[in-house]
Formats: sequence, C-alpha cells, structure tokens
Amino acid sequence: MEKPFSKAAKTNDLTNRLGWLNLPDEMLPQVEELEAFAAEVKEAGFKEVVLLGMGGSSLAPEVYMKTFGSPSQGEGRGGGGSLPLIVLDSTDPDQVAAVRESLTDLSKTLFVVSSKSGGTIEPLSFFKYFYNLVGQKKDNPGENFIAITDAGSGLQKLAEEKGFWRIFNANPEVGGRYSALTHFGLVPAALIGLDLGRLLRRARTMGNACRNHAAHNPGLQLGAAIGELALLGRDKLTFFTSPSIAAFGSWVEQLIAESLGKQGKGILPVVDEAITEPVLYSNDRVFVYLRRAGDDNAELDGRVEILEAAGHPVIWIHMDEREDIGQEFFRWEMATASAGAVLKINPFDQPNVELAKVKARELMVEFEEKGSLPVEAPTLDYDDIDAYGPAMGETVTEALKAFLTNFQPGDYVAIMAYLPYGAGTDVALNELRLRLRNGLRAASTVGYGPRFLHSTGQLHKGDGNKGLFIQITHTPATDVEIPGETYTFATLVAAQAQGDYNALQQNNRRLIRFHIEAGQDIPSAIRKLIPA
Repeated sequence: MEKPFSKAAKTNDLTNRLGWLNLPDEMLPQVEELEAFAAEVKEAGFKEVVLLGMGGSSLAPEVYMKTFGSPSQGEGRGGGGSLPLIVLDSTDPDQVAAVRESLTDLSKTLFVVSSKSGGTIEPLSFFKYFYNLVGQKKDNPGENFIAITDAGSGLQKLAEEKGFWRIFNANPEVGGRYSALTHFGLVPAALIGLDLGRLLRRARTMGNACRNHAAHNPGLQLGAAIGELALLGRDKLTFFTSPSIAAFGSWVEQLIAESLGKQGKGILPVVDEAITEPVLYSNDRVFVYLRRAGDDNAELDGRVEILEAAGHPVIWIHMDEREDIGQEFFRWEMATASAGAVLKINPFDQPNVELAKVKARELMVEFEEKGSLPVEAPTLDYDDIDAYGPAMGETVTEALKAFLTNFQPGDYVAIMAYLPYGAGTDVALNELRLRLRNGLRAASTVGYGPRFLHSTGQLHKGDGNKGLFIQITHTPATDVEIPGETYTFATLVAAQAQGDYNALQQNNRRLIRFHIEAGQDIPSAIRKLIPA
C-alpha cells in the first residue's frame, strides 16, 4: 500500500506542525492579555495600524479587517478599543508609496512586523523603510513597532536591538498557513476590536466536533469529500460566499493551494470568480457555498441551486454570525489535512515555494555584481505593451489567443499580476479572467504578486502541469528606496516577478508574459489583452 509520505516527512512535519489542533484551548486564556494590549495601544494615542507581512502572516489579518472592520469611535467589540488596520504585502513601489501617503501621522501609527521565520525579505524590507521614516519624526522609532514571530528568530533579535514596544512569540508548531488562530492572526484582530473570546469559542466548538468518530467529524467528512472528488477529476474547488464573509476566500485559497498542490497532484481553489450558468462549467468543478444567515443571499441562493440541479456537486456550509469564521478556520484546516491523506501527499510542506525565491535571489546577486538586472528582448513590442514567451501575431491580443491554443480539457488559467492594487485594476483583471473562463470553459484565477508566491505559487509549480500562466508586469510610476540596501523596491519586485517566471519555465509550465511600459494606464492596458 502506498504511504501518504515518508517516515522522515512525518518526523519533520507532522510532529512539529500539528499545534493548530489545540489552538482554541491554548489561546482562550490569552484573550484578556491581548485585549488589554489593544487597549494600551489606543490609550497611547495610536490612530492606525499597519501590518507588514506576507502570506500566512498577512492573509488572516486581512480577513479579519475586511470582515469585521473597526468602528470609527468608541470601544471595540472585544472591549479593548479598536483601530483601523492596513495590510501591506506588496513590494510594488507604487503600492508601498500609496500606503505611506494614506497615513495621517507616522508618529501615531503602530507598525506590526509579522514573520514566522523572521527572515522573510518582504516584511523586513517594509520594516527598514518605515522605521527610517518614523525615525525622522521621533528619537525612539522602535516604540512604534511590535513584532510577531517565532522565539529566537532573526526578527526577534532585530526587535530587541531596535527597542520594539512589544514582541509576541507564536506557537512554533503551527505552520504559517495554519496560523489564523495564533498570535499572527489574533494580535491584529484584537487591535481592530474583534471579540476574540467569541471567535475562539466558535473554533473550539468545531475543534471538539472534529475529535469525534469519522462519521460525525465535519472536518474529516469535508476533507474526504473534496479529496475523493479530486481523484475523480473534480479538482477545481470553487468558492461562493455571502457578501459579508467574502474575504474568507483569500485565506482558504492559500491553505488549500499551498497544502495540496505538489508531487504532480493538486486541488485548485478558485475564489472571487463570479457565478455563471451551468453550461459554462466543465465537469472538473466542485462548488462550495459559504452562506451566512442575514446577508442578502436570495440571488446567489437561486443560482447555486441551479448549479446543483444541473448535476454539479455543491457543498453548502451555513454560518450564523461573522464570528463563525473561527469555526471555519478550524474546519478547513482539518479538511485540508484530511484531503492530503486522501491524495497521499504531505499537506504540511511546500517544496516548490523556495524555487521562485532562489531564482529571485540569483537575480539580486547579479544586480549586486553588475548594477542592473538582466534585460531580455521581448518577442513582441506592441502599443507600449511588450510580450515575452510564445508571442505569435501582430498584437498582444493575437499573442494571447495563440497562447491559449495550448489549452486542454481539465486545464486552468492563472493570471499573475505584479501590479499595484487598485479598484480599476481589479475590475479590468476580472473582465479578463471572466472572458477567458467563458471562452474556454476553464477555471480561472487572479493573484497579485508577490503575495501569491506564498499561496497558489506552490500549486503552480507542483501540480500536474494543468495551468496556463499569464504574467502581467509593469514599470512603476515611482520608486522607493530601501534604507541600508543597494536595491530599491522596484528592483526587488522586478526580481521576484522574473524569478517566478524563471521557476515556472524550469518546471516546463506553459507561460506568457505581458509588460506594461511606464506611463500607461494599467486598467486600459489590461483590456488590450482581452480577446473579442
């Protein structure tokens, strides 16, 4: 009988990556301390919080922020006060500059530097930039910083050296993507005023249910279902959500993709893809409907029921309150681990994530030696958009259409946007993805770089080569220096994008890149790619 993973993997990953199983009970006694700290932050005069993180250290805080927000005045729901939270997880200099410009008073801004390993380049680069700026406003800039990290990490040493106000050590036996209920998620949640006790009690209820016999274990049941359906070819797990809990998708996307996309296998999570008619979905889909009572669900209810009536498998999960997200964190962690057992892969490692980092580091070494990154000639230069890769045709639209002839049934299309966030860009990317979804009847995803490298990036390089990858980059309108480094944020994000491109090439992935030149309106440029 084939074993899910080796004895060595069990020793290295199972024994030190199962701390999430006991998190609700472990963290409930710490609620009072966390909420007291949040009250101290507000009493100290801080007006806003910026979280500097990436991947597992940024996605759960983003879910909390978008789902619960923070009241503009008064006490938070947790009794510790509440502050607005901004999550910075993009190395694009336009995005870094936009966050800086959005802050009303640096001296009254608390920065949360969040990194499990303590050596992740993105949060450390963000720290250097903002620490230098705060240092221009006050003599003791460390008072505006706290750290969340594993004990003994490089970040802890840095925080001690720089005089950070507070250091929180998270449970070292919990991997980043399973850390929503650790300090990585709960410290930011306390700062926005979330009722931590209610959230953790919901999680504990689910945790207790998941200790039951398999026949009554909601986590094992869900994991067995999605794992077995994937073995039958339905490996595109597509999420629909009620409006108030829509942000949950970005967290569960990382959990599933990074855990279950490796060794030539994979389950692709598809989030934020607008629902459509059953005829436009192939038989590689499974649908999950996370439905919260009290939301305006009437239209979505009807459309999901139509999918179900057409014979597509639909999993309904009902939530009563927003705090039920606590139970869903635990349910999906258990389900993902269980699905890994069904697929016979280790859900706790990420063997392909490092490759893109290695390729980016190689480029940065070349930059240090030569003063510039290597420049590749485009295969097509059209109307201020360059195309790289198999660019056939006279326009970028023709090049994309030619590239898409590589599509085979069961494939998916992934748009990888190394672009600054923006509502207009979101709309344009969504128009492109839906045009591709409808034209090919293929699952489609959109990810902003470099954040997706810590999420779907593992699946992109580790699954059974089912993806067609469309990378979109741009020349930033501005640049931002990183104090103490010879490179800037523009250089860093360019190296990360090219490193990802090189890693995909090394894994023989089908890939095309479009580069938007300086001064172009990004949404307009994206629309030039959309086939008629």
